Amino acid sequence: MKSTSIKCPSRAPIGRRIQVMGNSNTGKSTLARRLAKALDAEFVELDALNWLPDWVGLNETNPDELLRRIEQATYGDAWVVAGNYKRFTQQAFWPRIDTVIWLDLPLPQLIWRALRRSWQRARTRELLWGTNVERFWPQLAFWRKEDSLVYWILINQRRWRKSMRAATKDPRWAHIRFVTLSSAREVDRFAAGVEAECGR
Repeated sequence: MKSTSIKCPSRAPIGRRIQVMGNSNTGKSTLARRLAKALDAEFVELDALNWLPDWVGLNETNPDELLRRIEQATYGDAWVVAGNYKRFTQQAFWPRIDTVIWLDLPLPQLIWRALRRSWQRARTRELLWGTNVERFWPQLAFWRKEDSLVYWILINQRRWRKSMRAATKDPRWAHIRFVTLSSAREVDRFAAGVEAECGR
């Protein structure tokens, strides 16, 4: 683990323990990496902890193992987590987290990003989290429900907004600073502000 005695994490307004959440293709990993670099903190990608070969998810097949992996990855005092898995993260580290950043970008932008990224990944056969490869055409088949990323984005936008509003009002999480960013410009401005604060 990286040292937590450096100045920036100790004085950064967002703290040293952060989770970046949001619908698919909001840019969670991109923002989390920027913040982790600025804060000299560990970067943790939840999808990398969850997905096994052939798209087998620990969240469904072995939830205890996923929880163990998340707890291990966030054992230290300075980390930025990218991803949702709220049922697990609330148990693993929300009692001691400093800030939750919610990326609430416009729906058309998310669908465009999803299709563009899936097309690029399918063409290059980019490996995702080990040995998994994304296919493009199933993403368009929203009538196949969970098999389609487009469908997933559409049904989850409202669900996530409702879930996050509830979390901000939950007394268990009164210690958490919740930040909502609603556009790519706001995301970039927020990251640049943290980088400036940390002299990065």
